[in-house]
Parts: sequence; structure tokens; C-alpha cells
Amino acid sequence: MYRQITTRRLTLRQLTSADLQSTHAYAADKEITQYMMFLPKHSIEETRQFILGAEAEWQKETPDFLEYAVCLDGIHIGGVSLYISEDRSDGELGWIINKQYWGHGYAAEAAQGLADYAIKQLRIPRLIAHCDVKNAASRRVMEKLGMTLVSVSERVYPNGKAPDSEEYMYELRAHN
Repeated sequence: MYRQITTRRLTLRQLTSADLQSTHAYAADKEITQYMMFLPKHSIEETRQFILGAEAEWQKETPDFLEYAVCLDGIHIGGVSLYISEDRSDGELGWIINKQYWGHGYAAEAAQGLADYAIKQLRIPRLIAHCDVKNAASRRVMEKLGMTLVSVSERVYPNGKAPDSEEYMYELRAHN
């Protein structure tokens, strides 16, 4: 099932335990993760458990969750993920890029690569993505992907991580 994805500038490959330090660098950064529901990771062990879960998912015949390392010239700079619904009728995209690499379009390029793979190879007809209304960068990524805003709803962060807010939900439908 595993498939490496190559875009114009990036390689998307399976996230592995070898990526622990580089993953923790962005997953534990409060600035990078301020608008994310289940981040930051508070310890290297939390990050390790996440990666072990991602590795185990890749071993399944039909994974429900794909976590890719985003690599630029062999350097791990972020992650892009796809959570697939049980009936495989839709998938949720997510992305995160180390702030040292912000402003170059890497999140949009990685997300586009994974979206194309999900639609064309996995035949998932609908992709969605969410972001806090204050997260203008993620909103721009969704718009670059050709996604359409479908709802604005209440956003309640777990454990009081951030003040409750609103979130956008965007979708992209495959054209048959």
C-alpha cells in the first residue's frame, strides 16, 4: 500500500522512527502548533508514540491514516497526513511545516501531492480540511488546493489549550 509521492520540489515518504528528532522539532513548537487541535507534543515520548502509531498504521493492508514526512532535498521539514473514513468515502487532509521553511509554498505543494494521490490512486471522492478561523496560512493552503468553504462552526480546543474559537471546514470533490 505504501507509496512515496514526489512533487516538483518535495518528496513525501513514510514517517518513521528515524524522524523522531525532526518531527519533535515542529510538533513541540508552540508557535507552529498554536492553531492545531492535538498539538503541541509536550515530550519526546509523546512524539515517539505518535510515530509508532503512524508506523503501525502503514503496516495494515488498508491503512486508515497515512502520515508522510515532507522532505526537501533529503531534509525532513514537515508532515502531511490523510485520515480516511471507515467507508472510504472521504478523507481529511492535514499538514505542518517547520517554521524555518514557512513562506515558500511547501505546505500547499505537499498537500496537493497527497490530495492528488488520494483522489487518483486511492479513489477517495471527497477530501476535507479544517482550520481555526485565525489560521490564515492554512486557509490559503486550502484555497490553493481548490477546496471550497462549506462551513464555519464552533472550535473547542481539548484541555483548554487555547480559547474556544470558530473553525472553517473546506472540501474538495473528485470530478468523475
